Amino acid sequence: MTLSRLSAASGIKPTKPRLNIVVDTGILISAFAFGGAPAKAVAKAFREANILVSRPLLKEYRTTPVALFKSGKINHEQYQSLIAGMAAFVSRALPVVTRKRFQICRDPKDDMLLDCCHAARADILVTGDKDLLSITSLPFPLQIVTARDYLSD
Repeated sequence: MTLSRLSAASGIKPTKPRLNIVVDTGILISAFAFGGAPAKAVAKAFREANILVSRPLLKEYRTTPVALFKSGKINHEQYQSLIAGMAAFVSRALPVVTRKRFQICRDPKDDMLLDCCHAARADILVTGDKDLLSITSLPFPLQIVTARDYLSD
């Protein structure tokens, strides 16, 4: 019996494979401190994707909220929301070890996201970073999309 016939007979719908996704720090900050499309994109990733992170990305997740709070760019309530949201996000993430270093992005600090995506065999990188979004060619398959674009898929 084929899978489709088995599914029809049992009433169970086959599930589509979960995508591998990497989420840029800026998306998480926007999601947990401000809401909007980034928050909806993070919720969709929780439901439908494998979330992957590397050690350098985890470090950025950890240090950025502190820097934003110390500089006065977010208030105490936003800081607490951000820390709680990021902790929940990271608890669902799968770690990857980056082995290859790329030098592709206009902003060299963003290359660590590409390193993570490559190691994770990510299907999608969700970001609002213009330097990453402007990349037109990569030596590996990856969709680089905004939160809104990710939501429309």
